[in-house]
Amino acid sequence: MSLGGLEQARQGEGSALRSLLSGHIDAIGALALRAEADPSREPAVIRERIAEQVRLLMDASANLDASRLHMEAAFLATKADIREEIDRLKTHVASGRVLLAGGGAIGRKLDFLAQEFNRESNTLCSKSNAAAVTAIGLELKAVVDQFREQVQNLE
Repeated sequence: MSLGGLEQARQGEGSALRSLLSGHIDAIGALALRAEADPSREPAVIRERIAEQVRLLMDASANLDASRLHMEAAFLATKADIREEIDRLKTHVASGRVLLAGGGAIGRKLDFLAQEFNRESNTLCSKSNAAAVTAIGLELKAVVDQFREQVQNLE
């Protein structure tokens, strides 16, 4: 194979890899939007779910302090908010698209981006208080893992 043929093969491989990585980034973006739109994140749904849990606890034990339990429930509801994770995922998706469009030596930057995607998907799963959002988070983790594997091909 000539030097020109080798260069052409490298460019073809790079183009295919860029397309694959772009598809993973699109999938991550779509999953972030699904998590954002999930009905379980609606304040009324969260409030009802927590109110039901508080009712069950109060029925189970008369010794619980109702006002303290309500304060703890409000704290847990705030802690379970995944808005920041979704916002960060959207920002990272935009950054990934810019990196792929710019080309050049981007392997290390994409590796760092894969770490950020992984961190946000882990946090999303750990904060989730609904099975649907957890399922989205797990799917997100799988796509992030595929993205990371492909990024390793760049290094």
